[in-house]
Amino acid sequence: MHQRILLRAKKGPFDVYSPEETFERNWIGENAGNLVFSHAAHKLLRTSTAEVTSSEFRVNPREADEINERFDVFVVPLANAFRRSYAHRLVAMTRLIERLKIPVVVFGVGAQTNVDADREYLRPIDDAVKAFVSAVLDRSHTIGVRGEITEGYLRTLGFSAVDVIGCPSMFLHGDSLRVDKRKTTLTVEDRVALTVSPYVKSMAKVIASHHRRYPNLRYLPQDLKTLGTLLFGDAPEDRGKKAAIPIHTSHPLFTEDKVRMFVDPWTWMDYLSRFDFNFGTRIHGTITALVAGTPGYLFAHDSRTLELARYFDIPHRLMKDVPPDVDAIELYDEADYTALNNGHKARYATMTAFLAKHDLGVSFADGDSAARFDRQVAETTFPPAVRAQSATDPAELIARIQWLHDRNQELKETVAGFESHRLRARVRAAGGRVKRMLNR
Repeated sequence: MHQRILLRAKKGPFDVYSPEETFERNWIGENAGNLVFSHAAHKLLRTSTAEVTSSEFRVNPREADEINERFDVFVVPLANAFRRSYAHRLVAMTRLIERLKIPVVVFGVGAQTNVDADREYLRPIDDAVKAFVSAVLDRSHTIGVRGEITEGYLRTLGFSAVDVIGCPSMFLHGDSLRVDKRKTTLTVEDRVALTVSPYVKSMAKVIASHHRRYPNLRYLPQDLKTLGTLLFGDAPEDRGKKAAIPIHTSHPLFTEDKVRMFVDPWTWMDYLSRFDFNFGTRIHGTITALVAGTPGYLFAHDSRTLELARYFDIPHRLMKDVPPDVDAIELYDEADYTALNNGHKARYATMTAFLAKHDLGVSFADGDSAARFDRQVAETTFPPAVRAQSATDPAELIARIQWLHDRNQELKETVAGFESHRLRARVRAAGGRVKRMLNR
């Protein structure tokens, strides 16, 4: 039986957009980490009898009838959707789901509060979460959550049909995942990758000390704003500013060409596979390293990062327990991947059991479906890393200027067309008024 799956994803795994297009149309959904788990979900679900279509994050209740007609199931991979700043989007998604007649499968959602799982902080979104989960469970056997903190939160809201399944990103290679240290100890000359959530200001001294000591350090940002900064320089309101966190072009990591950003997971993983260690506050920055086979270490700064680290046995510390003088060598020595490696097959079995319960197939159990997916990735040419403007090839900069020129011209023509249309409408309206006056 052919199964038509609508997958909540900003773009498909083989959709290629330039960094400029990615920035303009926000093809990463604010954070490139979104692509890591949505593309892994796409790979898991893409069996020989399944057609997977990305939703492009469209959430329009008026499209419900079309979705009901065109698709057999709506699969919704989510990140930290149970958070205050996302409540309005959760409400919009609920309105759409309430109008769907097809099954809706939520694939790894997480709550976001502090690392102590402060229940009071989540109180303002209780009603929005209840409505969403109720709508999903009316169309699904259970809801799949990322970890025990989210499970506990939903149980306090009265829901028992909750499965802890982690995040699909860790199952990009199915039940095969092995992370090993390639050397006994790390040295300051080794290749070290750094992930930073720009709002975690306590990372400032950690960044500065590693920048001083590790000549081969690279910062791998994930957010849309930093992509814009790399492509076009500081935003007008930020020009001339300095900060200890690498968010402006004045930061040494920018001026020394030590920043690399990827607009697709595949190039990101390939780059990280050649590193010796990856550490920082980004959960999907850490997971991207791990699935690339590179040792990763997380600084958990909220409940969503902490519960995933616990579930997958990812080496981690609470950010509040990280001293300013922490050193990557120390973290590397401390990191132990035994539990992560040994528990992976059981966690994969939990994930696939969840999918089977919801009548979804798995590519890894469907002949060479997963291998076909990997071949298609290998045959697709994705954009290379985006670097600071000062280190970008002149031909690439010229192409970027031409792209901006062309977009400016298109916008001018669009505005001119709009103005012309509006003028014609005014003339017609005025003509109508004159006609009515003459007919009096």
